[in-house]
Amino acid sequence: MKAKSKRILLVEDEKSLIDVIRLNLELEGYEVKVAEDGPTALELARKERFDLCVLDVMLPKLDGFSVCKTLRLENNRLPILFLSAKSTSADRVEGLRIGGDDYLTKPFNLEELLLRISKLIRLSEKSSAAPIAEHYRFGDNEINFGTYEIRCKDGSTLEISKREILLLRFLIENEGRVVSREEILETVWGYDVYPSSRTIDNYILAFRKYFENNPRTPDYFHSVRGVGYKFTSGSQKV
Repeated sequence: MKAKSKRILLVEDEKSLIDVIRLNLELEGYEVKVAEDGPTALELARKERFDLCVLDVMLPKLDGFSVCKTLRLENNRLPILFLSAKSTSADRVEGLRIGGDDYLTKPFNLEELLLRISKLIRLSEKSSAAPIAEHYRFGDNEINFGTYEIRCKDGSTLEISKREILLLRFLIENEGRVVSREEILETVWGYDVYPSSRTIDNYILAFRKYFENNPRTPDYFHSVRGVGYKFTSGSQKV
């Protein structure tokens, strides 16, 4: 029985480069799907199965770093190889820090790209395992990121929305750091058309109701006027 072709999501907006990369990937036996902007890449990654994503950084509507951060926030472990003209060491470090698996700068050697893709897919196959439910505890509270369930300060258990879970994960992963409204909207909502920033305020108010002993003097979910929001797992106040 013939093995299924490996599927690659190519996210690139330069037409000539799309044609060259797609042709060579197909000659190697890969099945290739193309997205030319960030929102389309997110939509395809959520709806279809891919073995690897080749991701440009400078994209229309939503940049590649934001695409990567959103996928990782949603617990999507799709291997990501950044392919970008942004070639400083700071750019490479940032790409790997936010969840990229490899980073190759333009202009690039085509044979090197193919070898890196093949290696990443092999490594992903070796390390793949069924995802397990993730738990996070702070104070008398508990979050299950896998089932969208929370245990509140009063001991009650609630099932909350996916958006609430994503925002909780984002704040907790950035514990102690003030994150701006713009960064939250770009990462958690993931599109260039955002809801009102007041929407985030309403989520924060809900989190305080769920988790804080006194929502008016929060220990965990803080608003920093004119800047953004911060999560702390201890008793620090701002």
